[in-house]
Amino acid sequence: MIPLIPRVPHGGPGAQPFAGLDFSVNANPYGPSPRLIQAVRDADHAHYPDPTYAWVRERLAAWHGLSPAEVTPAVGASDLLHRLARLCLSDGGSLLSLHAPFGELARAAALLGAPVTTVQAVPDVLPAGTRLVYVGYPHNPTGLVPTPETLLTLAGRCHEVGALLIVDEAYAPFVTLPAPPRHPALLRLLSPGKAHGLVGARPAYALAAPDVIAALDNLAPAWHVPAGTAGVLAALPHAARFLAETLPRVAAHAAALADDLRPLGRVEHHGTPFLTLRVGDARALSADLLAAGVRVRDCASYGEPHLIRVSTRLPGENRVLVRELHSRLGMGGRHG
Repeated sequence: MIPLIPRVPHGGPGAQPFAGLDFSVNANPYGPSPRLIQAVRDADHAHYPDPTYAWVRERLAAWHGLSPAEVTPAVGASDLLHRLARLCLSDGGSLLSLHAPFGELARAAALLGAPVTTVQAVPDVLPAGTRLVYVGYPHNPTGLVPTPETLLTLAGRCHEVGALLIVDEAYAPFVTLPAPPRHPALLRLLSPGKAHGLVGARPAYALAAPDVIAALDNLAPAWHVPAGTAGVLAALPHAARFLAETLPRVAAHAAALADDLRPLGRVEHHGTPFLTLRVGDARALSADLLAAGVRVRDCASYGEPHLIRVSTRLPGENRVLVRELHSRLGMGGRHG
């Protein structure tokens, strides 16, 4: 019997309505992308979509220089991660994550009773039974980025033991990174809603070898991607202008926010829209800020209970966060 596993913590709204300033979601504050919003409006919501999503696959494949058999669409990265866990971990395999895994993948492994091992560096030999390896490119919440050479080495080690490497590119558009290397044991996981400020539409897709894509498609129900989300995915190749106009500003706002917070404690920021700040009791500070109408993300679920993660908003809103944190932390950067 499948165990009942609590939902994992995420940024964004909770069960109670929230009308304050939300710094807990890592999304483009200039969104949503007008081109992609138009794609949602133009979608045919009155009829079932093509259950194979052939037109979406063809457009994304042409954009990435792949074949349609190497592309599969999804509703959010979480959908794909749960399917990947079922594909790779149902037979007793284990998950290895470079730094803390995304919470949904850890939960998917827990639902299957699969062990999860977190490492801080690429091991020379993968632990026995490893069937799935997770890497953030860049990683959330640390912002650390493995090199393409590291990815290729890790993919080769996965191939040797029959494991699959997930390269999560949720935040890759925010930083200048080369595309991950192609390898039969490497799957690219892309969730462009963050960069386009359109997380509510939940667009996502995976790029991988045809046999991996076919196996993932086999685990999906019919019509699993709504027409609007499919339209967003198909329109991505034509939505680059929004990113070119906004992402440099997002990077500048995040860098300025990091500078403003450094007097309060150790800041880790590596060019992503988010950063971490060492505060002491992150959970207590997060609750205190929430009561004042400011939401941040405590990192306890990542195994870092002394850190908060904040993602940049617009400069005037960032000043509110800085003021609230200065009033609570003052000298020394500790709370509780």
